[in-house]
Amino acid sequence: MQTEILTIIFVFAALALGVFLGMVLRRKLSESAVNNAQVEAEKLVSDAKKEVDTLRKEASIQAKDVILQAKTDWEQEARQLRREIQSQENRLQQKEENLDRKQDHIEKKGEDLNQRENQYRKLSEQLQKKSSEIEQIYTEQRKKLEDISGMSGEQAKQKLMDSMLSEARHDAAKGIKKIEDEAREVADKKAQKIMALAIQRYAGDFVAEKTVSVVPLPSDEMKGRIIGREGRNIRAIEAATGIDLIIDDTPEAVVISGFNPVRREVARISLERLIADGRIHPARIEELVEKAQEEVDEEIRQAGEQATFDVGVHGIHPEIIKLLGMLKYRTSYGQNVLVHSIEVAFLCGMMAAELGVNVKQAKRAGLLHDIGKAVSHEMEGSHAVNGGDLARKYGESPKIVHAISAHHEDEKPETVLAILTQASDALSGARPGARRETLETYVKRLRELEQIGTSFEGVTGCFAIQAGREIRVMVSSDQVSDDYSHVLAKDIANKIEQEMTYPGQIRVNVIRETRAVEYAK
Repeated sequence: MQTEILTIIFVFAALALGVFLGMVLRRKLSESAVNNAQVEAEKLVSDAKKEVDTLRKEASIQAKDVILQAKTDWEQEARQLRREIQSQENRLQQKEENLDRKQDHIEKKGEDLNQRENQYRKLSEQLQKKSSEIEQIYTEQRKKLEDISGMSGEQAKQKLMDSMLSEARHDAAKGIKKIEDEAREVADKKAQKIMALAIQRYAGDFVAEKTVSVVPLPSDEMKGRIIGREGRNIRAIEAATGIDLIIDDTPEAVVISGFNPVRREVARISLERLIADGRIHPARIEELVEKAQEEVDEEIRQAGEQATFDVGVHGIHPEIIKLLGMLKYRTSYGQNVLVHSIEVAFLCGMMAAELGVNVKQAKRAGLLHDIGKAVSHEMEGSHAVNGGDLARKYGESPKIVHAISAHHEDEKPETVLAILTQASDALSGARPGARRETLETYVKRLRELEQIGTSFEGVTGCFAIQAGREIRVMVSSDQVSDDYSHVLAKDIANKIEQEMTYPGQIRVNVIRETRAVEYAK
C-alpha cells in the first residue's frame, strides 16, 4: 500500500516535472524565435537601406548624365544658332554693300541719262526744223508734179497701184503656167501626192465607220466573262474569228475591229450568241464561231444567187456568186456595193437596149464590175484589175473581163460594153443621195460650190456638175486673160479646200472664150 502510494506520488511528481520542463523549454524556444525574427528584420532593414542608398546613388548619377546631355545639346544649339545669325549678318552685310554699289551705279546712270536727254532735246529741235524744211520742199515739189502731170497725188497713186497690180498678176500667171508646164513632166508624182493627202484626210473617218462594229452588253459584268480567266476567252474569240475585240471604258458595249467585213460579221453573230447563251469558254466559243461561219457562208451564197436572179444573169461560176454575196458586207461612201452592182447592171442593160448592144452581156458586166472589192483587202492592186483577173480565172468571156478591168480606166476602154459599164458605174455612184449624203446635203454642197466660184471678180457664171466632182467657171474675156485664168482656177481650188469638206477631189475648170458676133443685113 505504501509502495503504491509512493508510486503514485512519483508519477505525479514526474508529471509535474515534465510540465514544468515543457513550460521552460517552450519559453526558451519562443525567445529564440523572437530573437531570430528580430535578427532577420534587422538584416532586411539593413539590406533595404543599402538598396535605397544604391538607388539614390544611381539616380543621382543618371540625373547628372541627363543634365550634362541637356547642357551639351543646348550648347550645340546655341553654337548652331550663333553660326546662323553670323551667316545672316554676313548676307545682310553683302546685300548692303551690293545696294550701295547699285545706288552708286544708278546715280551715275541718272547723270548720263540727264546728259543724253539734253543732247536728244537739242537733236529733236534740230530735226523738227529740218522736218519742216523737208515738208515745205515736198509740198512744193508735189504741187509742181501735179501741175505738170495734170493729176492729183491720189489719182497718180491709184494709177501706179493698178499698173503694178496688173503687171504682178500677169507675171504671176506666166510663172504659174510655166510651173504647171514643168509639173506635167512629173505628173505621176504630183497625182500620187494628191491621192496620199486625200487618203490621209479621210482615212480616220473611213476606219472609224467601216472597220468596227459594236455589240451591246446586258451589263458591264459581262465584260469580265468575255475576257475570261487570264484572258483565255478573249484570246479564243480572236483566234477563232481573226478579229480584234476592244473592251474599254465604253459602258455596256464591246467593239469588234477588223478590215475583213465577213469575219467581222461572224465575230458579231458569235459574240451575240455567246452573250445570250451565257456559257462562255474556249470550247463553246469554237463551236459557236463555226456555226456562225456556216450561217454567214450560206447567207453570202443566197445573197449572190438572189442578185443573179434579180438581174436575170445565169451560168455564173459558184465562186463568183460567193464573191457577189460578200459584197453585201461592203460599202462605198455609205452605198452598199451589192445594191450598187445590181443598180449598175440594170442601168447598163437599159442603155445597151437603147443602143442595140447585147443586153445580157451588159447586165453581166454591170453586175460583176465590182467583184474585186470583195477581195481588195487580200490582193494587191486596184479592185477593177483584181475583178478582171478573177473573172478571167472563173471562165468569163474576154469582153466581160475587159469591161470589168476598164471601168475605172485602169485599162483604156476599147469596147462599147466597157464604156457602158463605166458610165453606169458613174451614174449609180453620182446620183443624188446614192452615197453617204442625203438629198438636202447634196444640193447644199452643189450650191456652196457655185457660190464660191461666183465670188471671184470677172466670173460670169459657175456650174457644178458630175455630182459636185467638177465645177465649170465661165469668165469674162475682157476682165480675165488667158494667163490669169490659171491663177483664178488655183484661187478657187484653194478657197474650196479651206471652206468645204468633201470626199475625193473636185476639178475646177475655168473657161474663157472670145466670141465675135455680127449680123448680115
